[in-house]
Amino acid sequence: MIYEGKKKIWSDYQKEIPDDHYFYVRSCIRQSFFPASEATFLDITRNRLGKDIFETEHHTTCGGIAYHSDTIPQETVMTIVARQFALMKKYGYENYVCSCITSFGLYSEILETWHEFPELQEKIARLLKESCGLEFAKPKYLIHASDLIYKYRNLIAAQAKFKLVNAKTGEPLRVVEHIGCHYSKMFPSKGVGGAEYPYVLTGMIDAWGGEVIDYPERRHCCGFGFRQYFIKGNRSYSLSNTHKKFESMEPYKPDMIITNCPGCPYFLDRWQYVIAESSGKTYGPDGQGIPVFTYEEVAGLVMGYDPWDLGLQTHQVPVEPLLDKLGIPYDPAKKYLGKNGKDLGKPEDTCFCCSGII
Repeated sequence: MIYEGKKKIWSDYQKEIPDDHYFYVRSCIRQSFFPASEATFLDITRNRLGKDIFETEHHTTCGGIAYHSDTIPQETVMTIVARQFALMKKYGYENYVCSCITSFGLYSEILETWHEFPELQEKIARLLKESCGLEFAKPKYLIHASDLIYKYRNLIAAQAKFKLVNAKTGEPLRVVEHIGCHYSKMFPSKGVGGAEYPYVLTGMIDAWGGEVIDYPERRHCCGFGFRQYFIKGNRSYSLSNTHKKFESMEPYKPDMIITNCPGCPYFLDRWQYVIAESSGKTYGPDGQGIPVFTYEEVAGLVMGYDPWDLGLQTHQVPVEPLLDKLGIPYDPAKKYLGKNGKDLGKPEDTCFCCSGII
């Protein structure tokens, strides 16, 4: 009876995710920070899993960063989003998949607002028609891209060439998962596991053989915060948030960090460099940092993608120690080569060079 009761409680934290036919929209900052991650996501869903996932060159930014930075009003961003949804309908889709956590939170907020204030929805529909000539529509399902990788985590595991396991010792890797704040803190029912028990990344780690590490600041913000980082004078607040997380996780000796937000991997990766340069402290073994990955990158590694095709050479913290633990082969000579074999240039030595990796 206790077990059945727990199953009923957990069912309230689940999210219905459709099986196929997805309209996909990219992230403006992810395209800048980790463009290979989105390419990997599309390749996995289309070519490895055989799903219908469509995108159009006519979609634009959702306007989320401008909205959260108080530079455009709510009705403007609503009209931008209504255009995105209208494009989905125009191309014959109703399952809306977004790459960005900020977008996901913004879409959730707007859909809830339209539900509570139908007169505002009517106004936005009119503005959309007047400005773009498009018909108003709302998605049947709103899905974050990490929801899809979570949904198909076991299919990915079935195709796995590597597991999140130390190839030499056979021990599961110790993995920190970091959930983007806008995924389930704003609207808990929209994310797998809600705000209390977010399972979207934990489920991937479990399915792929890793061990999830709990630590006191597990749910603390990565430190991005639009007003914190975009205003130069406020960046110390961003850095202090990230520093707090690393100080908290350090005693648990994680092997890697996996995230589901475009900004989180960027700041958890880059701020490690800043902390090391300014204080001399690093949080990984042997003077190295803790490698930080997007969920698409981890899925790609598990499925045997070439690490440099995944864009891992763009990370500040070197990934080679982690690749060695996993037993994943890589060619050091190809790390900084472009698609046509052009030498892109080797970064200058940094505080993470003591092991001779870079």
